[in-house]
Amino acid sequence: MRKHGDIDYTADRRKVSRLYYDVLTGKMPVREALNKFPQDCEDKTVIASWHALCHYEADEEIRARDRLYMEEQDDYLEYIAQTLQKGQELPSNIIKEYSPYYGDALTANSKTLHGFFARFSKFLNI
Repeated sequence: MRKHGDIDYTADRRKVSRLYYDVLTGKMPVREALNKFPQDCEDKTVIASWHALCHYEADEEIRARDRLYMEEQDDYLEYIAQTLQKGQELPSNIIKEYSPYYGDALTANSKTLHGFFARFSKFLNI
């Protein structure tokens, strides 16, 4: 399992950055990108990025109605992608913004029973 002080998360962050750009350019649906996030990653930056992408998908109807909101949200995700591409941590305010949701994270986790059920639920689309 990856622990914050023990591992360099640069590769994971860059992978997530590529996923963000694929979503922003329409090359990949959000759900597919979420399923491709690094497994078993405990990096708060990657976890916050996962939640930001979930919120992006949840706001699909608002984005369709409000062009300004869509542009602001796209700029926000592009900022996150640029930060991740550099291998840097997200600013603490962004990490803190998503911290109430961390217990609900369904990022892929291949080594636990919870991870198995999370993947199975995604497969069943529930």
